[in-house]
Amino acid sequence: MSENVGITISNHFLLNQQLSPGATGSFTRLLQALVLACKIIQRDVGKAGLVDVLGRAGTINVQGEEVQKLDELANNTVKRRLSASGEVCALVSEEEADIIEIPRQYPRGNYIVHFDPLDGSSNIDANVSIGTIFSIYRRESLPDGDTTMKDVLQPGHRQVGAGYIIYGSSCVLVFSTGQGVNGFTLDPSIGEFLLSHPNIKTPKKGRIYSVNEGNYGYWDDQTRSYVDWIKHGYSEHGIHYSSRYVGSLVADFHRNLLYGGIFLYPADFKDPLKPKGKLRLMCEANPLAYLIEQAGGLATTGTERILDVQPNYIHQRVPLIIGSPDDVNIYQEFIQGQRTFQRS
Repeated sequence: MSENVGITISNHFLLNQQLSPGATGSFTRLLQALVLACKIIQRDVGKAGLVDVLGRAGTINVQGEEVQKLDELANNTVKRRLSASGEVCALVSEEEADIIEIPRQYPRGNYIVHFDPLDGSSNIDANVSIGTIFSIYRRESLPDGDTTMKDVLQPGHRQVGAGYIIYGSSCVLVFSTGQGVNGFTLDPSIGEFLLSHPNIKTPKKGRIYSVNEGNYGYWDDQTRSYVDWIKHGYSEHGIHYSSRYVGSLVADFHRNLLYGGIFLYPADFKDPLKPKGKLRLMCEANPLAYLIEQAGGLATTGTERILDVQPNYIHQRVPLIIGSPDDVNIYQEFIQGQRTFQRS
C-alpha cells in the first residue's frame, strides 16, 4: 500500500479521464465537486461538539424522521457544490420530497445524482461513524429539455458511478466508476484524499453478520431460520460468525466490505408504513450494491438482484442483503427453501 499512498484523488481522476477515449472532463468535474462537498462536511462534523450543530433541527423530513442540524448542513452543502459544478441536471436527496431541479439560469449538465447527505445521523450525538452516500446516472433525455422521471428512475445497473464517504476516526472516500473499487483517506495536513485502499476486493466468505436482531420477531420464517443457523449452526467451513451491528449503514457496510461478511436489513412487519423494507433503493441500496458487485460481492432483496430492481418512485424502500458472495448465496438458499435450520 505504501507505493500507492502518494496518489491523490485528483491525480486518480485525471488518469482515468486520460484513459477514457472521448472524455470531456465533465464527469471528473462532477466528482471533484462531490469531493469538495465532503471535505466541507468533514470539517463541520469535526467541529460538531464545539459549535451549535448537534441535536435536532426541529423538522421532519420526507421519510417521517426527525432532521438533525448536521443533516441540514450536509444536505445544503451537497446541493450547493453540485449545483455550482455545472455538470448536473437534477438532484435527489434523501431529505427532500421532490426532485431538485437545477435553475435554468445556471449551467446544467447531463448527470443526475441521488444522495443521502448524512447516513446514520441518529447516531451523531453519540459520536458514531456516519457518512454520505451518492449514486450517479447519466440522463437519457435530450440535453436541452427538462429532466424526466425516466431519467431519475433508472435501475441501479445503469449507474455510472457510486460511492460513500465515512466520517470517523479517519475520513475515507470509497468509490467506483465501473473499473473496480478504490478507497482514499483524507490527510488533514494537506487537505487532500490519498489512495489508501487500492482495488478493494471483498472476501469470498466472511465471519461477520450485521443485523438489527431487535426486529427478529417481525421477520419472515426463512430469515429467522437463517439468523438462527448463523448464530447456532456452523458453515461448511466450520466458521463461527461474530455479530457486529453499529446501526449506521456506511459504518457496517465499510467494515464488511473490507473484512467480509453479510449485512441484512430484511423486510419486517414492525412498521406498517414500511412493509417492504426500511432502506432507500436509490440513495442507499443501489450505490452500495454497485460497489459490492465491483468488489466481487453480491446484493439482493432476497429474491431479486438489487441492481435489477426497477424503481417506481424516488423514495422507494427495499430489503437489502449485501456482502460476501458465499454468505449472500446461503441466505438466498434459506429464502428459497433449499435450507432450513431448527434450533435444538
